[in-house]
Amino acid sequence: MSHAIELLLALLTFSGLLYTALALWATRRFAHESRRPHKQFDVYPAVSLLKPLKGADDELFAALESHCLQQYAGPFEILCAVSTPDDPAAAIVAQLQAAHPHVALRLIVCPERLGTSGKVSNLVQLLRHARYDHLLINDGDIQVSSLYLTRIMAGFASINQEGKPVGMVTAPYLGRAYPDARGRISPWSRFEALGISTEFLPGVLTARMLEGGLRFGLGSTLAMRRDALTAAGGLEPLLEVLADDYELGARIAAAGFRVHLSGEVVETSVPPYSFRGFFEHQLRWSRSTRDSRRLGYLGLGITFVVPWALLTCLASGLALWSLALLSLALLARTALALAVGVGILADRQVLRDLWLLPLRDACGLFFWLWSYAGDTVIWRGERFRLHRGQLTHVP
Repeated sequence: MSHAIELLLALLTFSGLLYTALALWATRRFAHESRRPHKQFDVYPAVSLLKPLKGADDELFAALESHCLQQYAGPFEILCAVSTPDDPAAAIVAQLQAAHPHVALRLIVCPERLGTSGKVSNLVQLLRHARYDHLLINDGDIQVSSLYLTRIMAGFASINQEGKPVGMVTAPYLGRAYPDARGRISPWSRFEALGISTEFLPGVLTARMLEGGLRFGLGSTLAMRRDALTAAGGLEPLLEVLADDYELGARIAAAGFRVHLSGEVVETSVPPYSFRGFFEHQLRWSRSTRDSRRLGYLGLGITFVVPWALLTCLASGLALWSLALLSLALLARTALALAVGVGILADRQVLRDLWLLPLRDACGLFFWLWSYAGDTVIWRGERFRLHRGQLTHVP
């Protein structure tokens, strides 16, 4: 039995090394494609930016202001949604309206609760006020460069051999861990930021390469044509869905449109998590991904090459060959983290926290395993049961 366990762990480690090699190749391909000049519009299309908001943290003003400072050749409007007029985010929007009177920035109160997802419920109501035929959805904590809109919208002008029109443009993102009130960065926030920059995107790029294109959206940026959204059934079918960003991209791809991954990188703020907050967020992400992409998520288990290599060392009694395998796993994992985290995302935090990578990967393996142990998630303080992507409130 011990030899069988040793062999199984060694096979998992070798599978992880194969995945890492594929991810490095996918990263190289994406970096090369991102450097190609895109076809430009003669007249840039008008865009409605839809931003569902709830509550306010220290980074909200800067994140929203980055959208007001766009150097974009076409017209755009920013529509911010809150559920109640006394939401703290409403005061932040008012400050921005006073600071940037030339920007078409509107606050819209969305009092109806149309489904389980308050975010999608607000987006459905917000969409009724959008004036333009190109729509862009991202969360309130997303911070962007001044050329964000220009580069994202250029994705709609891209072409490929299949000749499919681009229905959605999405974008990679890095996580920025911010300090708490005492000026300290939570170790759990550093873990999450490191995972976003070194674990999440390699999986996205590998899936994109193996499947011949992206078949889902990333919540950091969901830019779409209105006709593509209509062909995909609109936003209403997502009212009971947790992974609405993934599902929206999947529906647009299924409707015959192409999902384009832009080379423009945005930033999401990672709050100063307590252990409990980190645990609940990671488990919610794991279980939502498991339900949205079942086969792909099952294969995610082999990507944790360093933990599998460590377990192989223990199972083999620290045999020389297993130590050599661990060294190779550490080298490959570090190369991938640097290629994606530094090479693609330009995230300097990765260099600072690189020594945490084995611990971060061990956490990732734990949450991958634990995600199969139940179907409940905590979202914004409420408990839900998750079944095939659909949410049911648990009293």
